[in-house]
Amino acid sequence: MFSFAAPWAFLLMPLPLLVYWFAPPHREKSSSIRIPFFRHVAQAAGVEPKSGSVILNRAKLQTGIVVLIWLLLVTAMARPEKLGEPVVIEKSARDVVLALDISGSMDQRDFTSSDGTPKQRLAAVKDVLRSFIAERQGDRMALIIFGTRAFVQAPFTEDLNSLNGFLDQTAVGMAGPNTALGDAIGLGIRTFDSSELDQRLMIVLSDGADTSSRMTPINASAIAADKGVVIYTVGVGDPNASGEDRVDLGALKEIADRTGGEYFFADDEDALAATYERIDQLNPRVVETQSYRPRESLAHYPLVLALMLMLGSIAGLHLTRRRGVA
Repeated sequence: MFSFAAPWAFLLMPLPLLVYWFAPPHREKSSSIRIPFFRHVAQAAGVEPKSGSVILNRAKLQTGIVVLIWLLLVTAMARPEKLGEPVVIEKSARDVVLALDISGSMDQRDFTSSDGTPKQRLAAVKDVLRSFIAERQGDRMALIIFGTRAFVQAPFTEDLNSLNGFLDQTAVGMAGPNTALGDAIGLGIRTFDSSELDQRLMIVLSDGADTSSRMTPINASAIAADKGVVIYTVGVGDPNASGEDRVDLGALKEIADRTGGEYFFADDEDALAATYERIDQLNPRVVETQSYRPRESLAHYPLVLALMLMLGSIAGLHLTRRRGVA
């Protein structure tokens, strides 16, 4: 598609015509022959002599070239450009933080895989999370791991392949054997401080009760609610176990309720996959769409053509004068 970025420049088109009509013509002095009996000749002709000048007339070809050069210059000032096909850019309108429990209890092999064989909790969680992350193309995601302490394993990124790489590098116990659920939520809130988006989602997966946090999970969830962070909690442990191995379903449910999220419990790999599908349904991908059309400037074409005409006309004048002199 062809267009002009400054079409108002065409208003200058009649400017030379206005100058031709209203401005005085250019007068050029020329050499003359002075004769002794000039006054007698003037009296005989009945003409009163006075000072004057010559107004040169252009040939039709010269006039045509000048008009064409002016039209080309005005066209260049109008900035002709070629528009390419529309390019659509989708930008995520929401940031997502994944908080993953890797305490010692995640090493237990009490998860049932799709084929019915027992599977380590963390391995089952990783398999499901990989699929969930792969389906969030275009979203910015961050990964937090927590045990006795909470750490940012991967800051916000749109490179989901690298995020899966960081997920693969996690191992049970690398953040300590205990469970700092409240600290993980607090770290997630601080991670959102670098986000400029209003929609913020945190998914917290834990298999044990909070035992080592400096901030209780309930207080952390209250702060998250004030910051506009929605938390979805997923419990994967044994609610009938004792001590740290018992998943605190009540705390996970209260965390989700305080922030406007939802709570889920999964005791096998299929249930965990269904949980993340449900989260995906409740929070479909949100994007901001921006479109633009690439523009290629064509102003240099009329400029080059006008320059060639000017140089050609000047060369033609010089050749004409030389032949006249010869």
